[in-house]
Amino acid sequence: MVRAAVLSAVGAPLAITDIELPEPGPGQVRIRLAAAGVCHSDLSLTNGTMRVPVPAVLGHEGAGTVVSVGEGVTHVAAGDGVVLNWAPSCGNCHYCGLGEVWLCASALAGAGNVYARTADGTDLRPGLNVAAFAEETVVAANCVLPVPDGIPLTDAALLGCAILTGYGAVHHSARVRAGESVVVFGVGGVGLAVLQSARIAGAGRIVAVDVSASKEELARAAGATDFLIASDTTAKEIRKLTGGHGADVAIECVGRAVTIRAAWDSTRRGGRATVVGIGGKDQQVTFHALELFHFGRTLSGCVYGDCTPERDLPVIAEHVRAGRLDLGSMVTERIGLDGIPAAFDNMIAGKGGRALVVF
Repeated sequence: MVRAAVLSAVGAPLAITDIELPEPGPGQVRIRLAAAGVCHSDLSLTNGTMRVPVPAVLGHEGAGTVVSVGEGVTHVAAGDGVVLNWAPSCGNCHYCGLGEVWLCASALAGAGNVYARTADGTDLRPGLNVAAFAEETVVAANCVLPVPDGIPLTDAALLGCAILTGYGAVHHSARVRAGESVVVFGVGGVGLAVLQSARIAGAGRIVAVDVSASKEELARAAGATDFLIASDTTAKEIRKLTGGHGADVAIECVGRAVTIRAAWDSTRRGGRATVVGIGGKDQQVTFHALELFHFGRTLSGCVYGDCTPERDLPVIAEHVRAGRLDLGSMVTERIGLDGIPAAFDNMIAGKGGRALVVF
């Protein structure tokens, strides 16, 4: 038996309870978690913005140590440190064939499988494939990647979502070039990763926007040159900071219609707005035809940072080892499993950066 955070139904509170894990079967790996980040996507699963089969164990950003492996697993072995990859690519679908593995049609296929049971025999699914809100988990072998050399295991948890997403949003989706101005909406875990990545890309002016003034210190430490409290005049203020033109790039990390629209309005003619935040179907964003023509801007979505983890993790690890990317500075709270509901409340209230469950 291991302790885990179980979502029994959409809208229900998380229950910290004992679950029973099987030994890994063929092509599976059992992992003892070292740490798991509390991501906004986990909150979106609890409130129904995103849907997965329930009851389920949530948590998708994690790292730990391999306990045992099933038949046929050769790329990791017992004792290895691994990062969880919640969206593994199949390599065979239409999107993988195009080289767009972050859009893999089968990436979340494992989320519907029964992987464990509660003490009373109730079947459990792994919320986003990996069920990281638990002391141990059993996952498909393609959901684990070796932790790069020189990365502490607890810090490595952030690589599995916030860092890959933020790094990729800058380098792959928005393709920020040296000297460009960048505005980042939302200074949570992903937003902090975006700010650091924009600095690494050599961006000139980097403007962070958030509803909470308490985020300014975090934002500036991550690379922001300017900080603004979100308001109805945000776009106008950004134009003032950028010579009257608007930012070259806007990256939205909130997933709300008002911030997506603000990101669009904040970019210059010909600029690029990238939406990383995951919003609900009720978040409708409108544009009129004339502005689309006149401004010539590009608006694009971003899934998992448009990343290929096997390609991008070694590059990111080198930035960490060189001191250009600081993983530890993104963590504003270290908690146990029991602290996850409070971390969700802080997220809703716009407080802090990344909360990290440390086992």
